Amino acid sequence: MISNPKYALLVPTSMGVRLTPPDGQPAHLGGSFTLQATSAETNVASIASSLGLPVKVLTAFVKGHPFASFIRANLLSRGMSVEGPEREQGGPWGYRHQINIADSGCASRGPRVWNDRAGEVGRTLKAADFDLERIFEREGVRLVHLSGLIAALAPEFCLAVAEKAKASGSLVSFDLNYRASFWKGHEKEYRAVFGKIASFADILIGNEEDFQLCLGIEGPETGGTNLDAKTDAFKEMIGTIRSSYPGARVIATTLRGVKDANLHLWGVIVSDDTETIVIPPREIRVLDRIGGGDGFTGGLLYGLLKGWNIEKCAQFGWASGALAATFLTDYALPADEEEVWSIWAGNARVKR
Repeated sequence: MISNPKYALLVPTSMGVRLTPPDGQPAHLGGSFTLQATSAETNVASIASSLGLPVKVLTAFVKGHPFASFIRANLLSRGMSVEGPEREQGGPWGYRHQINIADSGCASRGPRVWNDRAGEVGRTLKAADFDLERIFEREGVRLVHLSGLIAALAPEFCLAVAEKAKASGSLVSFDLNYRASFWKGHEKEYRAVFGKIASFADILIGNEEDFQLCLGIEGPETGGTNLDAKTDAFKEMIGTIRSSYPGARVIATTLRGVKDANLHLWGVIVSDDTETIVIPPREIRVLDRIGGGDGFTGGLLYGLLKGWNIEKCAQFGWASGALAATFLTDYALPADEEEVWSIWAGNARVKR
């Protein structure tokens, strides 16, 4: 890696829009909807970009499409540098940006999310769309973050980015993010690609189900709502994960219990090669739960980029995830580090 990298964090992604009814109302009632730009990977990157670290986004756009203009402007407003090809739409049956309809839920009515990804332009992403030599060897990148969502949509592209990042001395983070609907009919292909990307990863993130279904790592029975059992299960798996992927310096997961749509139990486990930090689930109020896990990952990566010890990284990640749950967007935009640390301290007093 070059001595003074231009970018702290780089995220390949497929951008889309999210439509959300106001005030926790169900989507099927219609009426007004809020339009947001969305992707899991830029949700993660928003923590770093909001706190002043330089972020690069690699994506694809539909040429001349109003959503493409909206997305580009939104990412720039979040302090992110954006690069990517523009594809011709090809008529009404051609390419588009994915549409995510998100009902946030309220009280005893749980959230519901519908993904409409037919013709998604992000699926066309390939390594040849970008000058990876320039990005990694001349500009420089400290850390690349990939998720299982973009890895399932554009697997060869993500593998090429991970390989180039590793060869250039960049750190690689991989949030497995298993989605059964994405994997259907591609299980053998994706298992191989995910395993290769994980072999390059310095940071691996996922729950016990993700590690078993994406990477075939043996572990305890998945599922259930007992958070103590989930904690024990994941701690048991850590040794197996390290044996299978010895390059992973940091392994992490979140723990979530749902009392109702607006009151959750929120905890995390973060392990490096010296210790395992368990933050037991604490009650948090939730305005919109979508993106909480991405907020945790973003906070964790920010701490690692800042050179903090693993306990401080875990605490900041926990608090960043809790912060994301207070936003109507599925990404958090912290005002400063102090705001995040106040959440960790349980201090919601007014600041004047």
